[in-house]
Amino acid sequence: MPFWGLQKQLGIDVDSWLVRQSMPQPHGQAALCHAFEREWVECGHGLGQTRARRECQLEYEDFVECMQRTKLVSERGDTGKEPRWERSCGAAGRENVP
Repeated sequence: MPFWGLQKQLGIDVDSWLVRQSMPQPHGQAALCHAFEREWVECGHGLGQTRARRECQLEYEDFVECMQRTKLVSERGDTGKEPRWERSCGAAGRENVP
């Protein structure tokens, strides 16, 4: 409702309800992915849905990656293929295990 400014007149902020990380956080600390979400929202502001999807794809991918921690999981997944005792004992533990 950009023409009427109805949100400002009523004293409500619907935009912060729609954006997860923008809500007031406990202990006053910013949420983990707040910066990525803010960049994505600022990029798409005023562009329209179709154009924003095309032009803000990188910001959206960064935000989703932060929320789902896909890069962290893939890095752990590479090391998770070795047996548990190799991770805990290291290379020295291989000689002692039959």
